[in-house]
Amino acid sequence: MSHIRAVAIDVDGVLTDGTFWWGPNGQEWKRFSFRDVMGISRARRAGLIFALISGEDSPLVDRIALKLGIDDVFKGCKDKAAALQEFARRRDLRVAEIAFMGDDVNDLGAMQLAGLAAVPANAEKTVRQHAKFVSQYDGGMGAVRELVEFLINAPQDSIAAIR
Repeated sequence: MSHIRAVAIDVDGVLTDGTFWWGPNGQEWKRFSFRDVMGISRARRAGLIFALISGEDSPLVDRIALKLGIDDVFKGCKDKAAALQEFARRRDLRVAEIAFMGDDVNDLGAMQLAGLAAVPANAEKTVRQHAKFVSQYDGGMGAVRELVEFLINAPQDSIAAIR
């Protein structure tokens, strides 16, 4: 079985805790964890390729992508499975070489295609049932960090065993 070479991540509920704030002038704020930021940075140095796949069309997605050095960004995405396939095509990967972390029912299509389906601890129950990797951390609280640390530190045969 092939090894994981890339990670695609949903934004809201995975990189964030799934909440947002509206400021008095209509601006939207979201909270991201530096635990996840550091995890992605470490994983990129280890050679993993990243994509963000978000159902939201928010400038905050672009801003976090820029901070994380992620070039493959899919915003306003209604078909995350198609976005995952496009990411694989762009990067000359097989979808089996991509881990996808999502948290809600709109992520299931991508999770079912990915080589490794992952979720934060607080993902919707029906979505958790489709995951092979369930973080002990909630979205926006280090779930992505735990996944990427697992991917860069675990022997590939142990990763293949959970798929």
